[in-house]
Amino acid sequence: MPTASIQSGNVLSPGLAMDASAAQRGWKALPASYGFPERRPALEEAREYCRKLARSHYENFSVATMFLPKHLRQHFFNVYAYCRISDDLGDEVGDPAASLALFDQWEAELDRCYEGEARHPVFVALAETVREFDIPKHEFSDLLRAFRQDQTVTRYETFGDLLAYCQYSANPVGHLVLYLCGYRDAERQRLSDFTCTALQLANFWQDVAGDYLRGRVYLPLEDLRRFGVVETVIPQAQFTPEFRELMRFEVERAREWFQQGLPLIAQVDRNLSRDLNLFSRGGLEILNAIEERGYDVLSQRPSLSKARKLKLVARAAWSRLI
Repeated sequence: MPTASIQSGNVLSPGLAMDASAAQRGWKALPASYGFPERRPALEEAREYCRKLARSHYENFSVATMFLPKHLRQHFFNVYAYCRISDDLGDEVGDPAASLALFDQWEAELDRCYEGEARHPVFVALAETVREFDIPKHEFSDLLRAFRQDQTVTRYETFGDLLAYCQYSANPVGHLVLYLCGYRDAERQRLSDFTCTALQLANFWQDVAGDYLRGRVYLPLEDLRRFGVVETVIPQAQFTPEFRELMRFEVERAREWFQQGLPLIAQVDRNLSRDLNLFSRGGLEILNAIEERGYDVLSQRPSLSKARKLKLVARAAWSRLI
């Protein structure tokens, strides 16, 4: 698969040669369609690439976009495609050195996107979105900062440390949505941060066992000590009374963050408010599913049934008719 080469003069320096080799390993671990094409695609080709990726990769995203005005859907596809591949560069490679090298190439292409010189279809399409909505580059690069951190940081000492991670891993997504819908003010971004962080926390608490298999523990270590929980109960699926109380505490804390973000729903137009309502309710339903299982996230991953998801979508669709 073709990848961009990084050269110093005519000869690769040892450090850069190592980075290029790591990047090649990384691209081979990912779908072939993720790689850099030999030629820069036309704008409509790039748009179709993003549409296809968004529609095939994540059903909840497709459900949400049906509530958006038609003129915004392509821009949401473009942003989603960037976020999807960025996330996969870190989570689907299985080689931290390779992922870090890929992030360097990906961020260099982001720079070229803002200079009008990108050739990857995601960035060709994204350049149009960036220009139309005047989106600051840091909203995209902040996500890469979090994904890089995942390659080197696998534990968080305090809840404050975890919030600092969410500032880059989750909150920029909310900012991007607000930019696309015409909102740029700090107050709406602040409320969005509560919701995005809450969604991230709900995902962490849902995926405690799976994240451990990937080498990561997002439960703050200070909380494990507070409730007398040792980390080894996670891989051994030992659902102890102490672990139950730890998860009860974390679920309630995530609910509080959702509640702090809910006022945003009333401060945006009806189209966006339905999406925000859908995602907030969906996140709260994940927390409810954890509670209904008695907070046991070790023996089985708590998830929403199809009927439960349809109920959320139906509620959102009904609100559109009111």
